[in-house]
Amino acid sequence: MSDSTRPRRDLAERLRVIVITDRILARPREVGDVVDAALSAGAPAVQLREKALPPRDVLHLARRLRAATRAAQALFLVNDRLDLALAIGADGVHLGPDDLPVDAARRTAPPGFLIGYSADTPSTARAAIAADADYIGCGTVFPTSTKKDAGSVIGPEGLAAVVAAVEAPVVAIGGITPARAPEVFRAGAAGCAVVSAVMAAPDPARAVRELLQARTGDAR
Repeated sequence: MSDSTRPRRDLAERLRVIVITDRILARPREVGDVVDAALSAGAPAVQLREKALPPRDVLHLARRLRAATRAAQALFLVNDRLDLALAIGADGVHLGPDDLPVDAARRTAPPGFLIGYSADTPSTARAAIAADADYIGCGTVFPTSTKKDAGSVIGPEGLAAVVAAVEAPVVAIGGITPARAPEVFRAGAAGCAVVSAVMAAPDPARAVRELLQARTGDAR
């Protein structure tokens, strides 16, 4: 394996399941408690996405999750907010078309900081990687109700087209459940990002283990 290939392979392994937070779906449980359960089952990455929380509450939750992910040796990513990600020492940020451009974020971020970008077409994905994004979040793969601005459903075929367009890891998102996860991995995705599949699950740890099994064939 070449030196240039090894970091991508290592990152792909760490992005094989990203648990995205949603305090509404987590109710009546606290988000932190659901994340703790997910981490105990081996979730390798957590992404904070809580757009409706006041800044002080978001900061408190971010610090709580940063401590939990650090203890579990899992990645901690922040959605949209580069300033928050840098303030609490997150491992990275995930950006979309309405956020700070990737190249501007890269100039601000410290060495080793991860930047993901949302793309549902090959051309958008290639442009993001050319701007120095580390990975692509691709979707919406299946219909979902957890993101109002999710865009059109592209299906596993659209996901496969994005995977083929870039050498960086591609993480599938949108309507992914443990039952559907094998389809996204067959399409070539390095991982899957899930919201309701874990946040709303009666047993979040079991849901994570099933998602990991779909990726590796081994129960965690």
